[in-house]
Amino acid sequence: MISLKLILKNIEIEKIAGSMDTNIEIENLTYDSRTATFKSLFIAIRGNSYDGHNYIESAIENGACAIVCEELPKKISPSVSYILTKDSHYSLGVIASNYYNNPSNKIKLVGITGTNGKTTTVTLLYNLFTDLGYKCGLISTIENYVGKVRVEATHTTPDPLSLNNLLYQMNLEGCEYCFMEVSSHALSQERVSGLTFYGAIFSNITHDHLDYHKTFIEYIKAKKRLFDTLDKNAFALINSDDKNGETMIQNCNAKVYRYSTHSPADFNCKIVEKGMDGMQLNIGGTEIWSRFIGEHNAYNLLAVYATAILLNAQHDQVLTSLSKMGSVAGRLEYTKGAEDLTVFVDYAHTPDALENVLKTLNDSSQGRELITVFGCGGNRDRSKRPKMGQIAAKYSTKIVVTSDNPRFEDPDLIIEEIKEGLTAVERMRALFITDRREAIRTAIAIAPKEAVILIAGKGHETYQDINGIKSHFDDMEIVKEFLNQKIV
Repeated sequence: MISLKLILKNIEIEKIAGSMDTNIEIENLTYDSRTATFKSLFIAIRGNSYDGHNYIESAIENGACAIVCEELPKKISPSVSYILTKDSHYSLGVIASNYYNNPSNKIKLVGITGTNGKTTTVTLLYNLFTDLGYKCGLISTIENYVGKVRVEATHTTPDPLSLNNLLYQMNLEGCEYCFMEVSSHALSQERVSGLTFYGAIFSNITHDHLDYHKTFIEYIKAKKRLFDTLDKNAFALINSDDKNGETMIQNCNAKVYRYSTHSPADFNCKIVEKGMDGMQLNIGGTEIWSRFIGEHNAYNLLAVYATAILLNAQHDQVLTSLSKMGSVAGRLEYTKGAEDLTVFVDYAHTPDALENVLKTLNDSSQGRELITVFGCGGNRDRSKRPKMGQIAAKYSTKIVVTSDNPRFEDPDLIIEEIKEGLTAVERMRALFITDRREAIRTAIAIAPKEAVILIAGKGHETYQDINGIKSHFDDMEIVKEFLNQKIV
């Protein structure tokens, strides 16, 4: 238990109504009135489809003794403390941090933001520092870890209550570091408010999430917020090959470092040799063989190396560890079949990410045929659909357009919008198969000897979301099933 007074530390309070006793003990925090219990603090949040202010009375009926809100209800109970604030989203983050005794202050928390590369970078950092003998935490799209205990991930960046609870568990476990993906949605929704970051990494920004942010400028602003919160004791590491990198660090108080594969920077990397099974890299003047492929992974590995050095790890130990690591689940994860057929599964679901992956595979495959299976998610940015079709057709020998996570949209209509990016000739040599399982089977069945197949869009996901129902669906699992049939 903790007093309401301590929970409200650093919250901008405009007014307190009802009970003025801020010394009351709080046993539970919630922004869902259904989970309010005796001595709960209920934070009324305004979302896109609901308004927590409409459920204040319900929370009180369930036992809430204090309310944080942006608008006082008409009915004020004298036994309940109502705390009026300008921004409940921001307040929730600070309150959650206070409730869990500010766990981010007791761990070196490093966040990464950007369109692509976040999951690979934080996962490699977690694996690297674990390999170096440190207890670490991981917060990512794929999974979370408290030390070596896996915790299911539901969002790229959890809500403030879950996030601070994870960090608190890391404190109890004795973790020294936590490596965390920080999405633009999370930054816009103040999910990381109240946290202290020891360092922040910027990977890149490309066309994505405009269904949410509406404009590219707003998307950039959302990413920049991570760097705006850094203090003078923190570090900011930016990809200087992305023109938006310098925007991230405008008015940033942290010590700034840059990494690049093309121009002089604090940290540099050069691709010496590349193939289907890996690439030879020169990082910091030392050559290593990596099992990763593609320039985008050279950037990811360089960001990991630079971050590790900034965290005082030793150059030789870092490179030795990195050279042992394989691909992250759903990020150019591959398997092989008969007749030297190679199938890659990748999360690429934006035009830029798809283009990067296809360029990488073309560059590494030495003239092999490349078949791409992909779709676009429903209820998301529709403007990228024809662009995805155009890119897939440009870099592939053959494309199979299929369903991704259609959610509440008609998958056939999504495919029609992807078709708009194709020329008449490209449509004639494409296949359009709505059933994703059948699309994967077909791609493997028609693949000639030594071909390369890319299954793009879902990567690590183990479900398909159709009309609000998530059914088990694992691209790699299905690939292996049909590869075995082809062998037979």
